[in-house]
Amino acid sequence: MHVLLTGSSGWLGRFLAPLLRARGDVVVGLDVAPGADTDVIGSVADRALIDRVFADHGVEAVIHAGALHKPDIVRYPARAFVDVNVSGTLNLLEAATAAGHDRFVFTSTTSLMISNAIRDELADHAVWLDETSGPLEPRNIYGVTKLAAEQLCRLAHLEKGLNCVVLRTSRFFPEDDDTHRILSGDNMKANELLHRRLTVEDAARAHLAALDRAPQIGFGTFIVSAPTPFDRGECAALKHDAATVIARHFPDAPALYAAKGWELPNSIGRVYDAALAEQVMHFRCETDFGKLLGALKASDSLPFAHDPSYISPKEVSGAA
Repeated sequence: MHVLLTGSSGWLGRFLAPLLRARGDVVVGLDVAPGADTDVIGSVADRALIDRVFADHGVEAVIHAGALHKPDIVRYPARAFVDVNVSGTLNLLEAATAAGHDRFVFTSTTSLMISNAIRDELADHAVWLDETSGPLEPRNIYGVTKLAAEQLCRLAHLEKGLNCVVLRTSRFFPEDDDTHRILSGDNMKANELLHRRLTVEDAARAHLAALDRAPQIGFGTFIVSAPTPFDRGECAALKHDAATVIARHFPDAPALYAAKGWELPNSIGRVYDAALAEQVMHFRCETDFGKLLGALKASDSLPFAHDPSYISPKEVSGAA
């Protein structure tokens, strides 16, 4: 299958493109910045360019992973988010529909599910988030535009019959968090595997599963995150004494963390439930908190990428 992969120079793209090629797909990479897996330099907001790519490369399916992201809010105006995240998605959907495609995978984000109240953790319990959670009230232009793009995918399915799978991925960026600095970056990423993170390798694998299952699904939105060990009945305890809950599930966690000089979270304010992806899309992340503890016990490398110096290729190249 000839697959157009947008965002091919980005963090996800550099893991996803090789997986596609390894299974026999022909990848056409599109990005605003050059990269090893990028064949066409340009923006998804350029409809004429999109039409040329489809015509020149015989594109048969789309994985749309290119976007402006939350850290870009400080670098780009709101209009740029609308142009890239909304208009760019519409350009691809229309081109895919015109080409008679039967599958389209859109990389979305769990971030659009987080209102200001959830972000500020105003509830007296951890908020359990799944695909039925709402009403959705994104707290920034990134979330607003990603939610709008999701709805464009839904309409493309309803009105044109294009099979679309939307993946709301939780965190998999390699750099440090741009707002929280209390813990070291690797300690925070390890903690987040409990409730709001996956590895970039698992994110890439989820896209392959979505691409394969799209014709059977028709349209679906799925949270993709490492499987949480918690259940809804633990939400109150997670907010007020998360370390005790974690130790109940993983008795060796406190000692392994202490040996590493890490801290377990005292409070967890939200939990992403990825069960629907496993039930419908037949996908489950390979790396979870238990695998992390196994790596600590064996003194192996951490099972996730942590690179505080990572910079988006578009910023390195100066691409807009």
